[in-house]
Amino acid sequence: MISALIFDCDGTLVDSEDIGMAAMHAHALPYGLTLSLAEVLHDFRGKSMARNVARLAQHSERPFPDDFTLSARAAMAVRFRAELQAMPGAVDFIASLKLPFCVATNGPRDKTELTLGITGLLPYFKGQIYCAYEVGHFKPEPHLFLEAAAGLGVAPTDCAVVEDSLPGIMAGLAAGMRVFSLCDPDTIPADIKPKITQIARLADLDGLLGLTG
Repeated sequence: MISALIFDCDGTLVDSEDIGMAAMHAHALPYGLTLSLAEVLHDFRGKSMARNVARLAQHSERPFPDDFTLSARAAMAVRFRAELQAMPGAVDFIASLKLPFCVATNGPRDKTELTLGITGLLPYFKGQIYCAYEVGHFKPEPHLFLEAAAGLGVAPTDCAVVEDSLPGIMAGLAAGMRVFSLCDPDTIPADIKPKITQIARLADLDGLLGLTG
């Protein structure tokens, strides 16, 4: 029995992953970045900003200024305001849900509220946004999802997680939750595939769980 849903944000509710990573890549190029955009898109998905900035710095010929992370986030926000959209069907799906739900993200609150606001999703998540920066633990650790379940007043085993990255999938499994994956199946390790349910879009959850009405 699933009593609550926990959604990742980037790449699950809002189509921000590629936009954000492309903005980070472009922001690092003036410092002699040697990673290609394709490498960044492959390696950075679902990872923390601090980790990704460190990776960019490791593969750049010149050191980043102290305010690199702050200016990179500003560059990402510009791209979000110009290009960001909700994932297909996300607004209608969230609007029709009958059971408790929330967002649990590795991103900071200001970015999460910005992207949900741009896409029209923010009103549905007021008071139900859980951020790793505030919890103090990042996916793939389970703590963020456990905090979200506690906030929803639902046992972890009665929660389902909807994720689009391997770190998020690992966090959901570690928290003892049912996991629905929007990832490319080819990116999921063979030992993980039997433990998750693959979906192609959010609306598939309705057919699997009868969540809307």
